[in-house]
Amino acid sequence: MTQLTLAPHEMMEIHEMLNFKTICLAKSKMVQGLVFDQELKALMQKDVEQSIKALQDLQRLYPATPIQ
Repeated sequence: MTQLTLAPHEMMEIHEMLNFKTICLAKSKMVQGLVFDQELKALMQKDVEQSIKALQDLQRLYPATPIQ
């Protein structure tokens, strides 16, 4: 079985997605403290949980795949 590799531009796209999701996560966590509506707060908490999972998935790809 051959090992998959990424082109440099693909690795850069993963890096950009990591940065974007990190910023989204930080913003959602920060704004949660300012929200008083419980439904909105629950949606924001769900977004935080999904962002954490997405970041973990992207982080697994980032160092494990060699660049061509």
